[in-house]
Amino acid sequence: MVPVIGLDVGGANTKAAIVDADGRIRIASEPFEVWRRPDALAGAIASVVGRLGVQDAPVALATTAELVDAFATKREGVRHVLAAARQALPGRGLRVITTAGELVGFDAALAAPLECAAANWMATALLIARSVPDAILLDCGGTSTDLIPIVAGEVVARGRTDVERLLSGELVYTGALRTNVAAIVSHVPIGGRPCPIASELFAISADAHLLRGNLTPGQCTCSFPDGRGASAAEARARLARVVCADPDQLAQGDVEAIAAAVEEAQIAQVAAALARVAEPLPGGIGVIVVGAGAFLARAAAARCGLPVDSDAGSLALGGEAGEVAAAVALSVLGRE
Repeated sequence: MVPVIGLDVGGANTKAAIVDADGRIRIASEPFEVWRRPDALAGAIASVVGRLGVQDAPVALATTAELVDAFATKREGVRHVLAAARQALPGRGLRVITTAGELVGFDAALAAPLECAAANWMATALLIARSVPDAILLDCGGTSTDLIPIVAGEVVARGRTDVERLLSGELVYTGALRTNVAAIVSHVPIGGRPCPIASELFAISADAHLLRGNLTPGQCTCSFPDGRGASAAEARARLARVVCADPDQLAQGDVEAIAAAVEEAQIAQVAAALARVAEPLPGGIGVIVVGAGAFLARAAAARCGLPVDSDAGSLALGGEAGEVAAAVALSVLGRE
């Protein structure tokens, strides 16, 4: 069996994985903000793939980086990612997954770039559908959340493009790391009273989850708005800033209340989408949870009264592997 590298190129993180014939998974992931240095993307891809230590293995690729505003259009973005991958991985076989679930060749992807835009969710869903025929894939990542229905072993998502998926509730643009707090809540409790927040990029969801104990500093593979670190003190300072304050200007417990409000709003948003996606499906369907924000996904499933299925198929997609689930799935699908 020829090993295949699964490569998931996101706007903020580049992820790779390889699944051996015996099911052993090796993964690599590095933060890389494409919008800051689009011309350096080839180097980031080469670095991540190189960490797997597999020379000349073919690659199955997905991209979501085309959405970053360094590119004038998504077509331009997809083609930029493909060119960077070809530059980084010369001589390797390279296929790209489409939103229809097909792996197409490099030239076909260049010719139809929009069919290859933001298709990583399909790869994960196709892998899970092989072993869990009836489920909802709930992949809560650092930036966004995918909710993909699977029935009788088929992916039955109503949407394919980002717009269609947003309209159907199958894509929720909230995540455990990078979401602007101002995009999650409009008010937070200060002294027990609802206080409007500043519509600035002062704090992100990672700040709330650091303070809530949902994430460790090492799990925060993102840059913070103030360019500082992931300590509790730094997170508290950023969260206080959303109400135009420093921590010492607020009463004891106020910053913690801000963090709790952010977490609650995200759970509620994901739960509302989950209830919508689950409504037409068979009763008692389980939820497969993966991603950096798996804790949010589990809470949303519990709120909807849906069981979390611990069986994510024959592959262990929990923990770190679950955080690069699309890359793992592409490695498996790419062998075929």
